[in-house]
Amino acid sequence: MDITEYIRLVFSDYTLRTITLGTAVLGAVTGMLGSFAVLRKQSLLGDAISHAALPGIAIAFLITGTKDGNVLLLGALVSGLIGTFWIRSIVKKTHLKSDTALGLILSLFFGLGMLLLTFIQKQPNANQAGLDKYLFGQAATLIESDVWMMTWVTGICLVVLLLFWKEFKILLFDADYTKTLGFNTKFIDILITTFIVVAIVLGLQTVGVVLMSAMLLAPAAAARQWTNSLGYMVIIASFFGALSGVVGTAISASQNNLSTGPVIVIIAGIFVLISFVFSPSRGLLFKQIRFIKNRRDLQLHKTLSFMYNIAKTHEDIAHPHAIKILNNFQGYTRGTLQKLVKKNYVNLDGSLWSLTEEGYKTASNLYNQQTKNDE
Repeated sequence: MDITEYIRLVFSDYTLRTITLGTAVLGAVTGMLGSFAVLRKQSLLGDAISHAALPGIAIAFLITGTKDGNVLLLGALVSGLIGTFWIRSIVKKTHLKSDTALGLILSLFFGLGMLLLTFIQKQPNANQAGLDKYLFGQAATLIESDVWMMTWVTGICLVVLLLFWKEFKILLFDADYTKTLGFNTKFIDILITTFIVVAIVLGLQTVGVVLMSAMLLAPAAAARQWTNSLGYMVIIASFFGALSGVVGTAISASQNNLSTGPVIVIIAGIFVLISFVFSPSRGLLFKQIRFIKNRRDLQLHKTLSFMYNIAKTHEDIAHPHAIKILNNFQGYTRGTLQKLVKKNYVNLDGSLWSLTEEGYKTASNLYNQQTKNDE
């Protein structure tokens, strides 16, 4: 199916429209809140929270006996918050570092969740079928009410983000300075963490426990490569997240037996790869181009400095010299000489060269800078 036919199908097919909107909204909110997790160096927090939410889903089912999505996600939210604040308590009250606390809570809660799921599967109750879908997600189970709930939560997150933008920004980059200004840093920190947990819980039904951390971090990691501004980063991360959801859903819908959640994560990963390579400021490709250019410029400056040391021994800076003299300089090449001529630093006359006034002035500045650096 071509793109036109797919767009027409999105507007006419209820299921496809619901999934597309749901994954787009999910991608936007995870990209928005994931930016704060990445900048606060809490990348593993998303993985720990998503795994910590699993026992909450199982316990909510055991208590209610139903697979109502809102009830299960509420249980996941409570479990995720408990896991998050346990991590904070372990780091503050013990000598363990954050990575150790994250690994401990992740494995403990995930192991408990798998144990409860195994127990539930062995119960003589047909209603428990499908709970394992929360491990890898099943976007096809999204309904219109789920999309509306995601939209409302995204709207609330956006409003809170705008209201506390200044506080979030200051705490993000200088927590000590935030305290000196009189802000309640503990409240702000809990607020950010709570919304990150909410975003993760929202995505469990679509992407699943195992892959949710990638959905939280990939759009933000990609956006970080394109800007140094927090505001632009949040916007770009939201765009990448929403686009990952839409494109992943489209690819999944066009093929049989292709899970939507993993495809969305793969698309988000592709955005990260593209950003790491092609970002103008931080991309590996442009870094390599700048490195090669800087190396060539350095070679050019070295050759010009060598010429300057020769030319300054004469009263007339335009005094010609034989090109073969340059052969004594290890960095000299014909290409370097031609570049100096193009920059109007050097004049060529057959087998003779001479510095121009501009070339002599530039070389003199380079020589003085080198002398200062040596001192």
